[in-house]
Amino acid sequence: MFEKLPAAIGHALHAQRAGLEKIVFNQLDLGAGTGSITVSSPAFREQENIPAIYTADGAGISPPLTWSNISNGATGVALIVEDADAPMPQPLVHLIVVDLLPKEGVLPEGAIKHGGSNDVNARTGKNSYLQAAWLPPDPPTGHGVHRYAFQVFTLDSTPVFSDAPGRDEVMAALRQTAIASGCLIGTYERPER
Repeated sequence: MFEKLPAAIGHALHAQRAGLEKIVFNQLDLGAGTGSITVSSPAFREQENIPAIYTADGAGISPPLTWSNISNGATGVALIVEDADAPMPQPLVHLIVVDLLPKEGVLPEGAIKHGGSNDVNARTGKNSYLQAAWLPPDPPTGHGVHRYAFQVFTLDSTPVFSDAPGRDEVMAALRQTAIASGCLIGTYERPER
């Protein structure tokens, strides 16, 4: 969608960014005594470029993720991917997955489809385009580097979510049930042609 915007618009909006402080990971005050989850990907490292295959400039498939250091008391896992540098007041939600099993610790490459289906035993929530699907990174040309936060949370009870929960619903449940969190930041910038 944003690949068709002229670079001049991206340059004009360069200073407009939601901000890393507004991602769910930084909005939740889990307090002392909560655990720390290690989130990683075999496709990219912390603060490194997300390969184009996982973006709107490539095949647009969801990247592989792993998480570890899950406590024995965890009953569920939630994943939220947000663009902290979207030129809007709040981060752009690229993916929500709830009801992941704690013992699995992995989301395989391409497990969440751009079209809405998924290959995991979990439920996909609504992204910012109100689709229960993976929304590939698609920053405006000329806007600069965007930071994509892959956030994982473990829960100590299993909330009852709607069929395709949105950010607000998931965030409210996390405030009540999250016992640990972790975050991996990947970056992507659309090259000017």
